[in-house]
Amino acid sequence: MRDLMGMMGQIKQLQEKMQLLQAELETTEVSGTSGGGLVTVTLTAKGTMKKVEIDPSLLKADEKEILEDLISAAHADARAKADRLVQEKAGALTGGLPLPPGLKLF
Repeated sequence: MRDLMGMMGQIKQLQEKMQLLQAELETTEVSGTSGGGLVTVTLTAKGTMKKVEIDPSLLKADEKEILEDLISAAHADARAKADRLVQEKAGALTGGLPLPPGLKLF
């Protein structure tokens, strides 16, 4: 019975740490770039877009499609970085145990 109580205490601690991690992910920002740095997209680690930076040289009417593609690529780069960050932090929190399939932090 003592082992069960100890496990319940560990689960509660893990839940509290997960809540702290969730709050941290809300404020942690990652940036992705494309076009050799011509476009930068900044997201929170939870995926909320915070900022888009575009080099002035891309602001030409005939460059519209290129700019759209670069924004999309920069967003994908930032999203991949955010996903890696979440996995690293969750791995550290769970002691390296993988999260069960389908269980996401956000």
